[in-house]
This record gives sequence, structure tokens and C-alpha cells, in this order.
Amino acid sequence: MQYPAPIAKLIESYMKLPGIGAKTAARLAFYTIEMNEDDVTTFAKSLISVKRDLHYCSICGNITEEDPCEICADNTRDKSVILVVEETKDVMALEKMREYQGLYHVLHGVLSPMDGTGPDDINIASLINRLHDAKVKEVIIATNATTEGEATAMYLSRLIKPAGIKVTRLAHGLSVGSDIEYADEVTLLKAVEGRREL
Repeated sequence: MQYPAPIAKLIESYMKLPGIGAKTAARLAFYTIEMNEDDVTTFAKSLISVKRDLHYCSICGNITEEDPCEICADNTRDKSVILVVEETKDVMALEKMREYQGLYHVLHGVLSPMDGTGPDDINIASLINRLHDAKVKEVIIATNATTEGEATAMYLSRLIKPAGIKVTRLAHGLSVGSDIEYADEVTLLKAVEGRREL
């Protein structure tokens, strides 16, 4: 038996979300049917709002309602440091710790020749333009510890260092509370390389 067209379309829509397979999409679709109509309307308006009301900051590439974003517009932030991340969600994660007071730059991806993603496909050109500001003294590269993230970090480092700007990389290695015996070789190597004096 086939689903009625409205349910089938809703299931297809849910399946477009990452990590949502056919069973989960069907469960979500039937849950949506059981929802109060006002809640469904609010949910639909929220989806439309994120597409219509949000855009990328013209300076850092972070997602925002206002341009420039709240962080770039904040005069109390340290304008001498720019922390480079892969995605907007990385900015949100770093802001939760409430310790970093510099600026950000969102790449919206990483270099991945296998996927056909080159330097022109991510937000590198605007980062290089930002470095013409004499206030910038350090760029912290905070791409993920994946092959693509490491390749992107090395590429950015080679681009930035000739300008005389300090380039640093977030430390990688063992997470707090983890056991050495369960760590993979790459994690252990990064932990040894990133060791510090006590």
C-alpha cells in the first residue's frame, strides 16, 4: 500500500535532512500529522524564516540577521585575532565557552579535491582581504582534524605566513576523560605533538 500523496511528499522532504532515512522520515511525518495545527504552522513559518531572514555576514561569513553580524560589529572584541572555522555551527560551539574574545571567519567548507572543492569554492578570498587590516596579528586555524581539514589548514598557512601574520592551529589529541588504550594512532600522534610543559 502506498502512502497518500501529501504524506509521501512530507516523507520525501524529511529524507532530505542529513541522517534521516525512510523509517525515521515516516515516523516524523506521522508525528507531524498528529501535531496541533498551530504548532505545524509555527514550524512551517520557522523553516521559511531561516531561509528568508538569515544571510551571511559580509565580513566573516557567519550566519546573521543583521550585516555585519553581532560579533563583527562588537567593538569590544579583539580585532588582532581571527579564528577560522569550517561552518557556522563551529562559531556557536566556540562562543559557548565564553573565553575567546577575538573575531571569526567561516569558510563554509574545506578543500576536498575528491569532491571537486577547491580554493574558489570556499570563503578564502574574503579572509585574505581581511588580512590587509594592519590590526590583524594572528590567525588561528580551527578546521576539523580530518584529512580535508588538515589540508585546508596547511593551504591557509602557506597563504597567510608570507604576510608576516602569526598562524596557529588548535591543539588536537586526547579528549579529557578518555583512556589512552582506546585512542587511535592519529589521535595519539596529535596528542604527543601537541604536548606542553607542566
